[in-house]
Amino acid sequence: MARQLNAPPNRFAQCALVLVALAAQLIPLVSHAATGRATPVGIELHERLVESASAHAPTVALTLDACGGDFDRDVVDFLIERRIPATIFATRKWLDRNPEGLHVLLAHRELFEIEDHGANHVPALIGAGRKVYGIAGEPDVAHLRSEVEAGADAVASATGVRPHWYRAAAAMYDEESLQAIAALGYRVAGFSLNADAGATLPRGEVAARVRAARDGDIILAHVNKPRTEAGEGLIEGLGTLCRRGYRFVQLGDARLAPSLIAARR
Repeated sequence: MARQLNAPPNRFAQCALVLVALAAQLIPLVSHAATGRATPVGIELHERLVESASAHAPTVALTLDACGGDFDRDVVDFLIERRIPATIFATRKWLDRNPEGLHVLLAHRELFEIEDHGANHVPALIGAGRKVYGIAGEPDVAHLRSEVEAGADAVASATGVRPHWYRAAAAMYDEESLQAIAALGYRVAGFSLNADAGATLPRGEVAARVRAARDGDIILAHVNKPRTEAGEGLIEGLGTLCRRGYRFVQLGDARLAPSLIAARR
C-alpha cells in the first residue's frame, strides 16, 4: 500500500543495503588532467529484480522517465490497453507542463506509480563544472537536497502520496550524492536495460533492446517525447514481451536483488 503524506518514512534499512553494496564496488578518485585535482567517479547504478522462478513467468519492471517536454499518450494508452503497470519518474517541471498527462496517470493508479525525478532534471553529480550528456550537475550538496525534495514535494502535491524512489537526471550519481539521497530517506532507482538512450534511438533499435529483456530486468525508457520513434519502438518491443507471457511489476511491488553493479564514467 502506498504511504500517505502523513506517514513516517520507513525506508532506511533498504537505503543502508544500497550503500553497503555500493561501497564495496566504488573505485578511488581519479585525477583531473587539467587541474590536478581529484574528480569523483560518476556512478551509473545497474540493478535487477530477484528472479521470478516462483512466478512461473519472466518478470520485468518497466520504468519511464518524464524529464521535461510533453506527454507520450500513445505509450500510456498502450500500457492501459494491455494492463501493463509502470513506475513513472516525473520532474516537477513535467508535472507543471502536463496536467492532462497527469490526469490520465492518476485515473489509472492501479497501473501507474509516480516517483521523484527531481525538480529541474539535474544530474546528481556534485561539484562546479561537472556535466553528463551536456547537462550540468549540482554545485554542492545543498542544491542536490533542494532538487530532490522539491521534486518530491511536487509529486506529493500532484498525487497525494509521498514518493519512495528517486532517479536523477541521466541516472548518474557520485558517492557523495548517493549518501545524501539515502540520508533524505529515498531509495535510488537503478536499472539493467536502457531501452532508448534518452528517447534518441530509432524505432527498430528500441524494439530490439526491449525484446531482449530477460527475467529480472528493470527497463528504463521515456514517456516525454511523443514526436520521436522511441515510443513506437517501446510499444513494439513491449508487445512482443506480452506475447511471450512476460509479467510486469512496479518497483514498489518488486524485490530487488541484493547485488549492485556500479558502472563508472
